[in-house]
Amino acid sequence: GDPLYPQTCSLLSLPVWASVTCGGTMDASDASYITSPGYPLEYPPHLNCQWVLTAPEPSQRIVLNFNPHFELERLDCRYDFVEIRDGGSESAELLGKHCSNIAPPAIISSGPALYIKFVSDYAHQGAGFSLRYEIFKTGSEFCFRNFTSPSGVIESPGFPDKYPHNLECSYIIITPAHMDVTLTFLTFDLENDPLLSGEGDCKYDWLDVWDGLPQVGPLIGRYCGTKIPPEIKSSSGLLSLSFHTDMAVAKDGFSARYNMTHKEISDTFHCSTAFGLESGKISDDQISASSSFYDGRWSPHQARLNNEDNAWTPSEDSNKEYIQVDLHFLKVLTGISTQGAVSKETQKSYYVNTFKLEVSTNGEDWMTYRYGKNHKIFHANTDPSEVVLNRVPQPVLARFVRIRPQTWKNGIALRFELYGCQITDAPCSEMQGLLSGLLPDAQISASSARDMLWSPGNARLVASRSGWFPGPPQPLAGEEWLQVDLGVTKTVRGVITQGARGGEGTSNTDNRAFVRKYRVAHSLDGKDWGFIMDPKTSLPKIFEGNTHYDTPELRRFEETTAQFIRIYPERWSPAGIGMRAEILGCDLPGKIATPGLWNDTICFCILSPRCPFLSFFLFFYSQWWACPLDENVGVEK
Repeated sequence: GDPLYPQTCSLLSLPVWASVTCGGTMDASDASYITSPGYPLEYPPHLNCQWVLTAPEPSQRIVLNFNPHFELERLDCRYDFVEIRDGGSESAELLGKHCSNIAPPAIISSGPALYIKFVSDYAHQGAGFSLRYEIFKTGSEFCFRNFTSPSGVIESPGFPDKYPHNLECSYIIITPAHMDVTLTFLTFDLENDPLLSGEGDCKYDWLDVWDGLPQVGPLIGRYCGTKIPPEIKSSSGLLSLSFHTDMAVAKDGFSARYNMTHKEISDTFHCSTAFGLESGKISDDQISASSSFYDGRWSPHQARLNNEDNAWTPSEDSNKEYIQVDLHFLKVLTGISTQGAVSKETQKSYYVNTFKLEVSTNGEDWMTYRYGKNHKIFHANTDPSEVVLNRVPQPVLARFVRIRPQTWKNGIALRFELYGCQITDAPCSEMQGLLSGLLPDAQISASSARDMLWSPGNARLVASRSGWFPGPPQPLAGEEWLQVDLGVTKTVRGVITQGARGGEGTSNTDNRAFVRKYRVAHSLDGKDWGFIMDPKTSLPKIFEGNTHYDTPELRRFEETTAQFIRIYPERWSPAGIGMRAEILGCDLPGKIATPGLWNDTICFCILSPRCPFLSFFLFFYSQWWACPLDENVGVEK
């Protein structure tokens, strides 16, 4: 496997640190990788690793590109850090001293040598780092960038000329609180295989878009070829792109513009916005079906509400057929409108009388919507043209939505629209970084864990393929807990919980577990704890949790000031306690939050002209940082 993007093993064991060797002198003429010992598992304590990279020619320079999965202990880089010096020894000019969980941007030497030093103390290890080194070629410095300005353009290296071979690039857009980011592609031309036609079927070169850090947050989509990707709007606080090219054909690449906009949040908002089937905001590629009628006149993209050209019809009328929408992000689904259709060719009427609803967060694990103990049967149309609106009795969180017709008149024909809202549309409902990866693993802890596959760091809502499992095979109610350190004091308003599953490709139902009921505790210092109380009983509130291992459940409560949140499972599924989670909240009133994970990156950037990409953040939020702001630092143009 590629060390920069290592594969995940299905069997992991706790690390054993015997005699760890690291460091050495490397010839940069052969591009290769340097990783912290054990990467991507925890690095050992008490390390002092030193590498020297040299280029064969005095006129050559060396470029370092870090894997976005970067995690070292924070604390102002006093204890664990990786430092880069512009020369072949420890006395050379310091280019950067890095820690936290935001990977450094590309680093380029001024001459033919670089010195790298990695130090760890006795406690608080993380995943560490991986970097690729090579001889610098013009354009490669634009391969790894962080964007924080309100708007900007992201382009493939060398654009509008053809992009280089063998690239692994990452572009990360970081938004302040209360802002969304919209990514719009202007041009797009990547090598693809003409025999592969579906979205995500990319064999040679591709662009991945992530809702969060690359390889950490959920994958929104993989794109190649010449079809321009749909507009993408994220509200998780972080949107990233990773660009891969192979050693063969190069095309013109891509250009995209992003814009940050303030969220319009109202205490009286209604979660009933049309998601965009009728308007076209949902692209054709986001609509798929189990099958389509053979003549090509009844395809999935014709299933848009009020579309005037037929509708979607499957190849045969059966309750095994379905039509599906990928919303790209986890959203709150509150309603569905349906229509039938009159055939343009025969003038015959077709419509669906009843249907079932199925939802998923990943497109693989599906839950049929229930109301009570039974599958909910939604009553739809009695003629081909009238629009019938069905409210979802208990709104559900989903990214993928399926409608499965159960009964129909003359045959299945369906046009429809979906309604709801973003989770973050409600007041004080910003995601606090578990899903996106902004919150590092070091700030997620637990009373115990079964093993590395089920560690607290895997308790990220949707993003993780497994989840957190406590250690004891038969835990006691209220004894185990999952804890999140938000880094700073916040106003906390709710939690989202999700069950756990047995990792990539696992079909074992024993590993499909969820928590049915739980309590929530909060603390300002991690020592003194209080519970969210039930005003009716004056006892700690028992929250209703999950009924399925994939479908998330959102529970809100009165605003609570806290830095630490604990979830205590009280009842769980027969397979045991399995959990993924996200915390919802907002900055304290009248204060701009500056999560601790930014401190080390930003303080270094202030002192280094080689890190210009956070200057927008610095300019507006400088009064809140523990380090002084250089008066020469301005807003990125």
